Amino acid sequence: MKKAFLLLVVLALAIGLIGYFRVARQPQVPVTYPIPEAPDTPGILYPIEGAAPKSEPATPVIDPEKPLPELRESDERIEDTLSRLFAGREIDKFFVLDNFIRRFVVMVDNLPRRNLPATHMPTKPVPGNFLVVGKDQNLEIDPANYRRYAPYIQLAEAVEPARLVAVYVRFYPLFQEAYRELGYPSGYFNDRLVEVIDHLLAVPEVSHPIRLAQPKIAYQYANPELESLSAGRKILIRMGPENAARVKSILRRYRRELTAASDRN
Repeated sequence: MKKAFLLLVVLALAIGLIGYFRVARQPQVPVTYPIPEAPDTPGILYPIEGAAPKSEPATPVIDPEKPLPELRESDERIEDTLSRLFAGREIDKFFVLDNFIRRFVVMVDNLPRRNLPATHMPTKPVPGNFLVVGKDQNLEIDPANYRRYAPYIQLAEAVEPARLVAVYVRFYPLFQEAYRELGYPSGYFNDRLVEVIDHLLAVPEVSHPIRLAQPKIAYQYANPELESLSAGRKILIRMGPENAARVKSILRRYRRELTAASDRN
């Protein structure tokens, strides 16, 4: 069970690093979850059973005999798993550990929407301030800003997706429970996850310089078409062309693993 939530962690890094500029952890505030706007999708497109690899790795990453914790009691297991997995790293710098599974599910479901619920992120903000160059009508994203994402992307790239899918399958009931709690009593989280990955993969390619506007305090894209994009697509663009390409490559690999059986049919 040492790496029991490894797929969750990597997907949170690969997808979830998208939203973390100024999100602060608020552990003393009770976590509530918004009722989503989208209706349930009938039927299951990508059954999780079809994502299981044909064989386990030589060194198993899960203990199939150990029962799953209750969703409401899973935080301690996650913290222990992350501490073992990232030995030598201060995991508090990367992750928000309370209600981690619920936070991840909320984040995934909201990436295609216009706004992300800032208090529901499973990882902490990318360190440093958002950097811009120029002034007035000539504001642009400073290329130095893109380097802030390097540690997250490197960590996500270091893990082989096929090795982790078995873990995701084993712990899928907790993801599914959290998704139904969110307001999808008939929904299927793996389908939603694949849908969100496809949404992010379809983000338009934008080359540098990326021009900005600052009508009030917050920065916006100067291009109205970019500013009208979903939160996930907008911030994927904001991390820079090279980083965006690397994240999309990671997401394609996970999509292949999560939909392998369905795509063969």
